Amino acid sequence: MGDDLDSKTLLRYCRSELEAMLRCLQGAVEIESPSSSREGVNRLANFFADRFRGQSGHAEVLEHPQAGSAVSAEFWAGATGRKPILLIGHLDTVWEMGTLAQMPFRIQRGRAYGPGIFDMKGGIVCGLWAIRALQTLRIAPASPVRVFLNADEEVGSKAFRERLLEEGRQARAVLVLEPAAAGGALKTARKGTGDFKITVHGRAAHAGINPGAGVNAISELARQVLAIEKLARPSRGLTLSVDVIEGGTRANVIPELAAAWVDVRIPTIEDGARIQKKILGLKPFRRQARLEISGEINRPPLERCMAEPLFQKAREVGRKLGLDLREASTGGGSDGNFTAALGTPTLDGLGAVGEGAHARHEHVLIRELPRRAALLAALIASI
Repeated sequence: MGDDLDSKTLLRYCRSELEAMLRCLQGAVEIESPSSSREGVNRLANFFADRFRGQSGHAEVLEHPQAGSAVSAEFWAGATGRKPILLIGHLDTVWEMGTLAQMPFRIQRGRAYGPGIFDMKGGIVCGLWAIRALQTLRIAPASPVRVFLNADEEVGSKAFRERLLEEGRQARAVLVLEPAAAGGALKTARKGTGDFKITVHGRAAHAGINPGAGVNAISELARQVLAIEKLARPSRGLTLSVDVIEGGTRANVIPELAAAWVDVRIPTIEDGARIQKKILGLKPFRRQARLEISGEINRPPLERCMAEPLFQKAREVGRKLGLDLREASTGGGSDGNFTAALGTPTLDGLGAVGEGAHARHEHVLIRELPRRAALLAALIASI
C-alpha cells in the first residue's frame, strides 16, 4: 500500500464505521477495569478477544492467578518470512470500581467522556478498526500482525512482563496504542521510571526528659531527602521527587521510624543504572541510624532513536490522510519503553486524540477516531 487512493479509501471506510466504533467504545468504557479488579479486567479481556475473533483473528485470553487476564491475538498469520508487526496496549485503568456512576459514558460537543476512554480504551478500538479496515478493503500487510493487551500496565506491568518482552523480541516493529500527546502528536520519547522506599530506623526516647538518648529518624530522613534531591539534573530531564513521607508517633517522643517514597524519571538507560546505584548505596549521616532501602528502576526509557524511523514513516503516511503529524516526549512510561529497550523500533501515542488521562474530564475527540484508525491501518500496511 502507499498510494493516495488507498489512504483515502481507508479513511472513507473508517469514517463510515464511526457509529460502530462509538458503540464498541461505549461497551468497553462501561466495563470498569481498574488494575485492582481481576474480575473487571477479565471481563474487558473477553470483550476484546471476542471482537478480535470476529475479525477472523486467532485470539487467546491469558489468565493470571493474581492479576487480570491479558489478550494475545494474531492476524494475517499466513504472511510468513517476516517478523510480525506488534500492536500493544493495556486493559487496566486507574479508576476504581464505582467510578462509572459518577463519570458515565456520555457524548457532548463532539467529545466522548468516561473513565479510561482516553487512557486507553479509545486506542484499542482504533487498533481494532485499523485491522477491520485492512481486512474489509483486502489490503494485506507484508507481515503478520500481532496484538498484545496487557493487564496491569498502570501498576508496573509485572504479571505479564515476560510475555510482553517475548512479543517485543519477536517483532520487527511495535506500534503503541497509548493516547496521543497534545494536538495529536506521536510520542517518540518517554522517560524511564523508578520507585524507591527509604526507611530510617532510629531509637525512641522522651523528647523532654532524655532526648539525647534517642536517634531521631525524621531528622536523619530529612538529610537523606536533601541528598536525594542533589542527584537530580532537571535541565536534561532527570528528576527525583520525594512524594510521600511519614514518621513519628507523638509530639513528645523522639521518632524511631520514618519513611519516604521516591519517584525517579530517567531520560537514558545509563542514568537509570547510575541513579539506582546511588540510591541503593545511601549511607546514614548519623552512625546510630540504620537505613533500609528497597526499589528499582522498573521501566527503562524509550529513547528517540528507537522511534524516529517509524515516526518518519508515520508522517509520510499521515500526509496522505491530511495529517501534519508532530512528535512529543513525555515523562510518563508505557509498555513501549520495554520493547524499545530490547532494540525493537517502537512508536508510541498512536491511539485516541483527547485530554484528561487520569483526570475527571478524560475524553476523546470523536472526529479523530476514524483518522487515527486509518493512520494505523495505513502505517501497518506500509511498514
